Amino acid sequence: MTAEAVLASLKGVTDPDLQKDIVSLGFVKNVAVEGGQVSFTIELASPAPSRRELLAAQSRAAVAAIPGVTGVEIATTFNVRSVSAPEHGKPPLPGVKNVIAVGAGKGGVGKTTVAVNLAVALSKSGARVGVLDGDIYGPNVPIMLGLQAQLQMDGKVIRPAEKYGIQIVSMGFLAQDESPMIWRGPMLHSAIQQFCRDVGWKDLDYLIVDMPPGTGDVALSLSQTVPAAGAIVVTTPQQVSLSDSLRAVRMYQKLNIPPLGLVENMAFYECTNCHHQADIFGHGGGEKLAEQLGIPFLGRLPIYQPIRVGSDLGIPLVIAEPDSVATRAFMALAEATMLQLVIAAHKSAIAHKGKIPLIQVK
Repeated sequence: MTAEAVLASLKGVTDPDLQKDIVSLGFVKNVAVEGGQVSFTIELASPAPSRRELLAAQSRAAVAAIPGVTGVEIATTFNVRSVSAPEHGKPPLPGVKNVIAVGAGKGGVGKTTVAVNLAVALSKSGARVGVLDGDIYGPNVPIMLGLQAQLQMDGKVIRPAEKYGIQIVSMGFLAQDESPMIWRGPMLHSAIQQFCRDVGWKDLDYLIVDMPPGTGDVALSLSQTVPAAGAIVVTTPQQVSLSDSLRAVRMYQKLNIPPLGLVENMAFYECTNCHHQADIFGHGGGEKLAEQLGIPFLGRLPIYQPIRVGSDLGIPLVIAEPDSVATRAFMALAEATMLQLVIAAHKSAIAHKGKIPLIQVK
């Protein structure tokens, strides 16, 4: 029994998203053989729970089938890859591996609610997560996270606030509760630049940027300032929202921010007594639009009163009701998002293989 035999057997285990064996992908590490006992580590490209369980089970079965093996011990860990990396020609933000824009074509579709619960769901999966409140005119992230804070500086660097293990920066830390943000384009651009470049983010796997609705200045400033890994567009099933969501997707594509997918919010209401599902705003509109645009459909989120209650109280649903159907939908959204980024990072690494890394000169 040798380590080479173990690796040979593990070449039969294929990552379902990247369609390559886990040995070629470099996932298998620290192979040790002592008599009939075999141990090794699988280092995945994301903390997605389903992939961790699937690949561990398949790896255990593959190694256990080797003659002479009496026991298999597998440790699973993860190391999130960056879609935007120096060797890809796009240096990421300092301290951030992947920037995810969460946007919508129109207001009122629950974009900020989705962004906040997505961030918490990613964090619960084991990732290090931050939230940048890019909705300058309506900075509601602090309310939804129950956070009252002032913007803190550490020298010339903005120090993020922290709640539920998530790092947060918001214009709401600067503005008073009743003060409107009456800003023109150049001021918006300057604020986005400062919030992106001058924040001391600490070792983030994912930075969620809550975008303002529509197709205006902030999206343009973000694309010019940050190498975003991709964008999630939030819609509701009815046609009025879908037509605006189509424009939002096209905007991100024109700005070279690849759409990671479409998520359908307020997709259905489930009666808490009889569990009958009613499609109040229509059915399947988001999924049909995603198919029409050729982008992934990331899932359907229900209308559920505790989502609203938790947002008002500053306790995201994913924390308030961890076992609810709605929380499971948010966790599924988080996993779908992570897997899309794994695929994007792998394709980017292949496309830029052998290229000289871009070095920033300050």
